[in-house]
Amino acid sequence: MKRGLVCLAAVLPLLAADRKADDIKRIDAATTDLIEIMHAKDGGIPETLMQKAECVGIIPGAKRAGFIVGVDYGKGIITCRIHDTNRWSAPAFIQVQGGSFGLQIGAGETDVVFTVMNESGVRKLLKDKVQLGVDVAGMAGPVGRNVQANTDVLMRAEMLSWSRARGVFAGVDLKGATLHTDHDDDVALYGPDVTHMELLRGKVPRPAAAERLYRELERYAHKPVATKTGD
Repeated sequence: MKRGLVCLAAVLPLLAADRKADDIKRIDAATTDLIEIMHAKDGGIPETLMQKAECVGIIPGAKRAGFIVGVDYGKGIITCRIHDTNRWSAPAFIQVQGGSFGLQIGAGETDVVFTVMNESGVRKLLKDKVQLGVDVAGMAGPVGRNVQANTDVLMRAEMLSWSRARGVFAGVDLKGATLHTDHDDDVALYGPDVTHMELLRGKVPRPAAAERLYRELERYAHKPVATKTGD
């Protein structure tokens, strides 16, 4: 019995280290997806939407199968804008299940990006579990970096989302998908006392592993700070 406990005590730190390494890889994969999407010559997410976004979520390589494609499982990250400092929060880890991706034929993997557009959406995303299209109002986002995305419909949406599969990038409605917090992965990277809310509200120091992500967000989603002028 004692020998078993000793072995378990030796293995647990190794498992924690592996999980932390996986977390860092997930941040890096999500960043690479965002870079590739935003740098697309004739596609990408409109910069006007990125600049208005309160949060940005990225799910690299969500598993999918079938003709009317549903996401079986995907793991990703989300970071939110901290208005006091005009910076982005430490990434929190998330999981997504379910949801239709439209007519994308065959099995494979789909990259998913979504933006949370207002504080109402942010508050709902802070819960442990939300159903998109039910708890959070969402719709397919428009494509094109320079698209003027200022319509009333877009501005009323709490979440906009896009997917990329086999090189095809398009807006996608994630209605029916369920978004979960990934507390185990949050703990693996940040420590046992961290909460999802603390991460997304900017209460946790930003990890060095996310610096490339922040540079990309500063490039496309930077919101200039309003300056006061004298009388």
